[in-house]
Amino acid sequence: MSSPDISDERRRHHMNPFYPYTTTHQHIYNGPLAPIIDAYGGLLNQQGYKRQSARIQIRLIADFSRWIERQGLTACRVSQPIIDRYLHSRYQRYRPRRDDRSTLNRLVALLREKGIVRDPIPTTIHTPLQQIEDDFKRYLSQERGLSLAAQMNYLPFILKFLHEHFGRGPFRFTYLCAKDVIRFIQRHAPNLSPKRAGLMGTALRTFLRYLQLRGDIAIDLAACVPSVANWQLSTLPKFLQPSQVQCVLDHCDRQTPQGQRDYAILLLLARLGVRACEVVTLTLDDINWNAGELTIQGKGAHRAKLPLPHDVGEALARYLKQGRPPCSSRRVFIRLRAPIQGFANSIAISTLVARALKKAGVDSPCTGAHLFRHTLATQMLHQGASLEEISQLLRHQSFNTTTLYAKVDLTALRPLAQPWPGGDL
Repeated sequence: MSSPDISDERRRHHMNPFYPYTTTHQHIYNGPLAPIIDAYGGLLNQQGYKRQSARIQIRLIADFSRWIERQGLTACRVSQPIIDRYLHSRYQRYRPRRDDRSTLNRLVALLREKGIVRDPIPTTIHTPLQQIEDDFKRYLSQERGLSLAAQMNYLPFILKFLHEHFGRGPFRFTYLCAKDVIRFIQRHAPNLSPKRAGLMGTALRTFLRYLQLRGDIAIDLAACVPSVANWQLSTLPKFLQPSQVQCVLDHCDRQTPQGQRDYAILLLLARLGVRACEVVTLTLDDINWNAGELTIQGKGAHRAKLPLPHDVGEALARYLKQGRPPCSSRRVFIRLRAPIQGFANSIAISTLVARALKKAGVDSPCTGAHLFRHTLATQMLHQGASLEEISQLLRHQSFNTTTLYAKVDLTALRPLAQPWPGGDL
């Protein structure tokens, strides 16, 4: 299939900012994918890709288009198996690039959006293990309201449990007994940190309750999962001093887009104690400027309204006016590098915090986003706030979580200390 002729009218109204149509660049517009090249260039421009990166992607698609033509295929036949065949052929001639597959996947998404490629009718028959995994993920998401990150934390433990007891199947859950559950925990817990071992127990309890809910098991095996000792109250929570928090904020260069974004994020963490995942999912619609409120999407799909302090509102407004790149995403905080979109997960926020601490020269044993949450709770306690007030602001689902901060209230704890035999207080 030869490429369609590009008329003079189309040349005048050419929408590809990276490869304007010229005789030199005519080879880019050969093959079945020629009509989509302009749209793909416009997409890259919209997502903030630099000229060099965009031209590399377009050249790859042009080569893919010519390969499709040689295979006697049309644009509507583009699929993952076709992409696999092409890349296998290409890598016999050229060195693989990390972004090759993501470029072609982006192309397929655009072809689907334009109606050129239709979503294939699923023909793959899931294995029993894949079916169990998919159903359990659906349960975690829809019934339990767990985030994708929580699902990914649970699944490795469940898959290991299934593999050890059933191999590749069949999965006869009615044969499970308390001894199987206890031995699994005893076998693997010693090789994990207390926190990971506790997560393993939580994941297994959730899975066993799910099986009981489906009717796959008749007894409550979740109650048989042993608790793993994890002395959460054995250490003091890590926190910063007020001067250190201000130092971190002062080191944000608020004359640059990145500095304006990072300053707004750090203020949200420091003044409101929001979680990293809540920063990621914050949208423009969650800011009520008239009422001075933020709507936070917390754990388990819970939503809560928080007051918008004046300095936080100012920082957000400045970032949105001056620092936020134009894009179609409704997320408040946007990546500065292509693709221009919201952060993928909370790891990016913790990385941002670690970078800010290092830049400010603040030494802390903990460098994640949660450090500011602990700091806010500690400061509130020192200023006379009650544990109940702290629990409400931090939106703890269990009051026991808030009692951790009672240990840093040395003024209240000092009268409770018993005299040491033979010594002075």
